[in-house]
Order: sequence, then C-alpha cells, then structure tokens
Amino acid sequence: MPPVTALHVYIEGDGFAWKSRTQPSNDPTPNNPTGLKLAAADANANVLYLARPCQFITPLPASCRVNEWTSDRFAPEIVKAMNDVLNQFVQRYPGVQLDLVGYSGGGNIAALLAARRKDVHSLRTVAGNLDVAYVNAQHHVTPMPGALNAIDSASSLRLMPQIHFSGERDETVSPEVARRFQQAVGGRCVQAEVVGDMTHGSDWAAIWPRLLGKGLPVC
Repeated sequence: MPPVTALHVYIEGDGFAWKSRTQPSNDPTPNNPTGLKLAAADANANVLYLARPCQFITPLPASCRVNEWTSDRFAPEIVKAMNDVLNQFVQRYPGVQLDLVGYSGGGNIAALLAARRKDVHSLRTVAGNLDVAYVNAQHHVTPMPGALNAIDSASSLRLMPQIHFSGERDETVSPEVARRFQQAVGGRCVQAEVVGDMTHGSDWAAIWPRLLGKGLPVC
C-alpha cells in the first residue's frame, strides 16, 4: 500500500442545531449532511470526514450538552477538540499534508484549524461561515462573544492556497461573507467564487467534482 502523503479532510456544518430561532434541537445530527455528501463525491484516494461534536450519536450521552451545538459551537474548547481528533488520526501518517474543506459552520472550523496547524496545504469552504459575528448580525440573532471567528485570524492565512465558494442565492451565509474574508486574508493566494443559482442547502455534492477540479490559486 503506498504511503499516505495527502489527505482531504471534510468538516461538517452546524447540523440541526435549532428547531426554531429560539428553540434549540435535542440532537444536532444534520438532516442534510452536506459535508458528508461532499466527502462522498470526492474521488481522491484519501478522504477523511469529521462530524461536529455530538452529531451522529444515538442515544446522545449525558456529556453532550445543548450549548455545544448552539452558543458554544465555535468556543475555544470545541475547536481544540476538533484539532485533537485530527491529531489522533494524522499521527498514523507522518509527514501527511492536509487539504481542508469545510461546509457552512464547518468552514469556520476549517479556517481556524488551518491557522493553527503546520500540516495544512490548502483550504476550501462551501457556503462557509467565515465571519460569525457578521452573519449573526445579519440575521439579528444573539451574539456569540465566546466564539472564535475565522476572519480574526485571516491574515495568518495569507500564504495558504484557498478558495471559498458561495451560493448566489444563499440567504443564510451570503456571498458577502466570503468576500469579506478574502479581503481580510489579502494577497493572491485567496479566491472567492460565487456559484450561480445555489442556495445554502442546495445539492452542492452534485457539482462538487467540478468545483474541486477548478484547482487552487497559484501563490
């Protein structure tokens, strides 16, 4: 078996975090696991999918608390937990380089991990919530003062090849979010692309092989 030198890592979105604007769900498992579908559509030989805390667990253990998929879903301890899980996996493959892909809120996690790790080669997001405070303000929802926000560390990603896809008709995470992140990163290694006729919950997996085949900006 050839050595694993490159690994595509997919990070799921926030899932079914809320039943309504004011009522959290009892189980954050996504009804439409777009991150998982993107991973399944990737023909690369080495693909890893990471769900978010407490997703796809039945029954939920007592250690899973509602705040972990609502108010604290981007808290430092959550980001650390995701990073620790990734560390546990990649230690099997010394020298492996990671290509991170994050969907929706998973885009925020992916960018935060990319800014913290030394083994990330590239970053892609799909409808990525790359500016949590801005998105919350757009939707007039409660601020998350304890959240780590990818745009705050965007400048540290200036030399990382990256592309951020947004849906033209996405009313959840508007294309403006990726444009703001692109501006914050600066330089020529970052690209933001608006995909026509796509919403937040559209079938991104159906067009993912084409988007993935576009390649990355040349730094």
